[in-house]
Amino acid sequence: MRVAFIGLGVMGFPMAGHLAAAGHAVSVFNRTPEKTHRWTQTHKGRGAATATQAAEGCELVALCVGNDNDVRGVVGEIREVLAPGGIIVDHTTTSAMVAREMAELCAASGRWFVDAPVSGGQAGAEKGQLSVMAGGDQAAFDRAEPVLRSYAKAVMRIGGPGSGQLAKMVNQICIAGVVQGLAEAVHFTKQAGIDPALVYEAISKGAAQSWQMDNRWATMVEGKFDFGFAVDWMRKDLGLVLDEAAANGAKLEMTRLVDGYYAEVQELGGRRWDTSSLAARLNGVK
Repeated sequence: MRVAFIGLGVMGFPMAGHLAAAGHAVSVFNRTPEKTHRWTQTHKGRGAATATQAAEGCELVALCVGNDNDVRGVVGEIREVLAPGGIIVDHTTTSAMVAREMAELCAASGRWFVDAPVSGGQAGAEKGQLSVMAGGDQAAFDRAEPVLRSYAKAVMRIGGPGSGQLAKMVNQICIAGVVQGLAEAVHFTKQAGIDPALVYEAISKGAAQSWQMDNRWATMVEGKFDFGFAVDWMRKDLGLVLDEAAANGAKLEMTRLVDGYYAEVQELGGRRWDTSSLAARLNGVK
């Protein structure tokens, strides 16, 4: 398939690479030209000077940009140049509202929009093992799914436009709670004076086990927080969650509390630390 990828950050760069490796004809664009150049030096594909040039004539364009306004800007720029019936797949984490807006906008031009945020972080993107939660038209999703399998181990349509973003909000709620629990567990272990490695071996095969425990227990103990998804990004995501909860009446006491803890981590200088840095505010890491 002729595809474009717009946004070559820590996620988009390897995702676009998997598309090229899968045999698609890939064109890429990034606002920082150096990233576009580096991608074309690493992978088989064409670099473009603008998003419009990258998307022109494509059957599918994937986005992985910053926020709602970035998505609005890119979709407004490219939707008319896609092939008729073309699909924009947005991997950015945004509000459900903007996903619905973009779906309506694209439909008016005879194109399709699928909101498809991902989970799995930088490591998942590099390994092609992301989980994709999608919202949008069933027929458009069915056409896009084989392409998304280039970098995903799981691709699930949740429902209509915006549903993928709502599912990603659920994902972030779960992560916030689990990471805070893990941070407190590591802190308690240290305060109690028992061996963190032995505690991990004792509890990680039982009901306390989680992906976060298996991948972040040891690094949290060591005070290492350089593993991808940054606190700044998590706060952006939790802001979307809390805005949606204010609209739908959901009671998210824990999520609001953990968002405040991440604000404390930012004040410690941890804006670019990964989400496991909740341990920093408890263990005195600077």
